[in-house]
Amino acid sequence: MTNGSKNVDTNKMKILNGILLLITCCILVSCDNNSLNDIQKMNATNFFPAGVAEDINVKYTDSARIKASLASKKMLDYSQVKYPFTHFPNKVFVTVYDQNKNKTFVEANKATTYNKTHIIDLQGNVKITTHDGKILETQQLYYNQKDNWFFTDAYFKFKDPSKSYFEGIGIDFDNQLKVMNAQQNRAQINNIDNENI
Repeated sequence: MTNGSKNVDTNKMKILNGILLLITCCILVSCDNNSLNDIQKMNATNFFPAGVAEDINVKYTDSARIKASLASKKMLDYSQVKYPFTHFPNKVFVTVYDQNKNKTFVEANKATTYNKTHIIDLQGNVKITTHDGKILETQQLYYNQKDNWFFTDAYFKFKDPSKSYFEGIGIDFDNQLKVMNAQQNRAQINNIDNENI
């Protein structure tokens, strides 16, 4: 084979590669947005719950005593994923009982419980009402089930029966609303008997 025939073969390959590149570009340009979206959807991982339950009312017990109950219109179970969780997309109502059978009510627009970390993420119009009339409201609140501890970085407002209030951004507290640590806050406290406070 001579140098002249090698140049011809190389030129043919360059022309063929150019034609293939041009055809590929034409195909991609001719795709409309819907076609590209369909292609992207084919590459996406499907994310479906392993189970769905409706109108649930679950009781949590310890030593034959009810510790808490949870009610919601719908529950989606994602126990098959790498980081398993359970999602409640509609309103969720939780009742927590203390040792004296006093009730604390927790409600939110939706909630997600993460099985490995034992964290519950409550979102949307979160409201906690204790048996003695204390109320805490916020838009997002996390609950650590192991430590019985709530926390948020969102705006919150706390009220008690004496019409005292405490509000700010960021707070963490125990499940009885007795011990509270606030980051940025302001308050009005009424009916103080001890002047040393």
